[in-house]
Amino acid sequence: MTNRAAIRAEAMRLRGLFEAAGADPVETAILQPADLLLDLYGEDIRARAYVTSDALRGEQMLRPDFTVPVVQMHMAHGADPACYTYAGEVFRRQEHDPDRANEYIQAGFEVFDRANPEAADARVFALFHKVLAPLNLRAATGDIGILMAAVEGLRTPERRKAALRRHIWRPKRFRALIDRYAGRARVPESRAALLAATDPMAHAAPMIGLRSAAEIRSRIDTLREDAAAAPLSENEVALLDAILAVRETSDNALEQLRDIAVDMPAIAPAIDRLARRLDALGDAGIDVTALDFEASYGRTQMEYYDGFVFGFYAERRPDLPPVATGGRYDALTRQLGGGAEIPAVGGVIRPGLVISLGGAA
Repeated sequence: MTNRAAIRAEAMRLRGLFEAAGADPVETAILQPADLLLDLYGEDIRARAYVTSDALRGEQMLRPDFTVPVVQMHMAHGADPACYTYAGEVFRRQEHDPDRANEYIQAGFEVFDRANPEAADARVFALFHKVLAPLNLRAATGDIGILMAAVEGLRTPERRKAALRRHIWRPKRFRALIDRYAGRARVPESRAALLAATDPMAHAAPMIGLRSAAEIRSRIDTLREDAAAAPLSENEVALLDAILAVRETSDNALEQLRDIAVDMPAIAPAIDRLARRLDALGDAGIDVTALDFEASYGRTQMEYYDGFVFGFYAERRPDLPPVATGGRYDALTRQLGGGAEIPAVGGVIRPGLVISLGGAA
């Protein structure tokens, strides 16, 4: 097991490199208010976080990551543009894999800059690429914004689009919804009977749950509206599948996505952003002809990413989690900004993994 003091020293070394790249060091509290995280991610966050209760402050969570508190701090007090770095512990419950750490140290770098978001993406990625170069890691990139744009362009009711947007980070659930909305999935007999009934509440059992009769009727009305909506066309489903199947070097992926955009023009602005990002990466010294791009990459990471996403992996150690991850989270600044917003991108490195791979100073 790697010595904890050595990991902390490596974290401070990384933070020093980020400071040298122009970042201001910041600290955030280890205990974070649970209500904010629950509002952002719903009850799913409980499966990944340690929750406790405080008589005065209510539910609290051990810090599951740094980005949310850093965004809160910036939106309340930060300048524009701004760049921050930090290092410290995060905590993630592990209910299925006892070999994965439930407490580990991260060092991070975050950029808030509205002038040129694609250049900011390239700045963060190129810095991580340079810092991690001695480890010979494989870099993976993607763009959640392309899939989001595709969902927005579907010819289907807004309620369905909202459900698909909510489950972009849950690939199995997303696929199940696509199949259901396309009419491919069989409707359960119990639901079909419920929707066909003139008064579904006529023979209901006594009300013992938390939902009121009005809430239940509203949910039934929603299901009826969904059942009456026209199915997604086979062409739209095929185009979604084509986007999710894109896995190429970045230059070739761009051409494939441009071909898809001919039949799905809603994604064209997101493809233009990808093109500008690749130009910025090239200007930063990254060979985009050797940089992997996967359109579905990042869909199992934190749910605040809504654009460019990246990760660095040790191919010789497939048992290890990514050494570094990051991405763009513009919508999060809007959610936490009280009406204000600013494009933002950042990432974290796990110094414990850097040391285990022989990359410490």
